[in-house]
Amino acid sequence: MVAIVEKPTQERLQSLGATKWPIWEKETSVFDWEYDESETCYILAGKVKVTSKSTGESVEFGKGDLVIFPQGLKCVWEISEDVRKHYRFG
Repeated sequence: MVAIVEKPTQERLQSLGATKWPIWEKETSVFDWEYDESETCYILAGKVKVTSKSTGESVEFGKGDLVIFPQGLKCVWEISEDVRKHYRFG
């Protein structure tokens, strides 16, 4: 599994406290990434494809998606539209 992607309700976002998480931004690019711990993020803008290095499985997500990445994932991020997201590790 690369990630779980869902369209969260406002209630779900509030229960997570997502709008209080830090914000990360990145321009259109391609880069390798490894998750030392799980990450939950809420996408405010952008379009991304993430591909697992071990399985080749991909997932795409964008504005309005809540994404959960598992600990230990080694992947390639392909950002096709500049991304802005709230994020939380652990």
